[in-house]
Amino acid sequence: MLGYAFCGSFCTLKRSCDALESLVREGYEVQPIMSEITYSEDSRFQSAKEFRERVERLTGRKIIHTVQDAEPLGPATPLDALIISPCTGNTLSKLAVGVTDTAVTMAAKAHMRSDRPLLIALATNDALSRNLQNIAALINRKNVYFVPMRQDDPIGKPHSLVAEMSLIGECLSMAVSDMQYRPIFLEKGGPV
Repeated sequence: MLGYAFCGSFCTLKRSCDALESLVREGYEVQPIMSEITYSEDSRFQSAKEFRERVERLTGRKIIHTVQDAEPLGPATPLDALIISPCTGNTLSKLAVGVTDTAVTMAAKAHMRSDRPLLIALATNDALSRNLQNIAALINRKNVYFVPMRQDDPIGKPHSLVAEMSLIGECLSMAVSDMQYRPIFLEKGGPV
């Protein structure tokens, strides 16, 4: 079973959910996980209730959205892999230094104890500034993989990176074989 965790990059949730839908169509059994903010907060893109209903309908499972419910995902309920999509800069920084104060970070901590793949689909406005050091720290960690990413608006948001979520399925296949999809950084029109 896969874990699929959503963080609060609200503008990328639809694309991430489309990637989840593709995985379910491919036959993966998926346990959904959401940060508390993603689970409870409406955004200009959709209501939290609509999003939760779509995810639960797709996966056929209740969403894990508390630290307490996420803790068993390592030893008691092992996952074959955990995908965090979108992974915000806030969550990325917490993963890099070991902070576990949300359902998503607890799921990742519990999962990483089992030495199974963690796949990160980043979506953050500070990837090429404060969070660049966290990307570097996690790229060097065993069993941590990144979905290739690109600058979505190099002029308007010069430090922003967003994962190419349509590649999640391919990246997952490679991660379970202990390989990082390359290139990690893409140009706007395609691979570098």
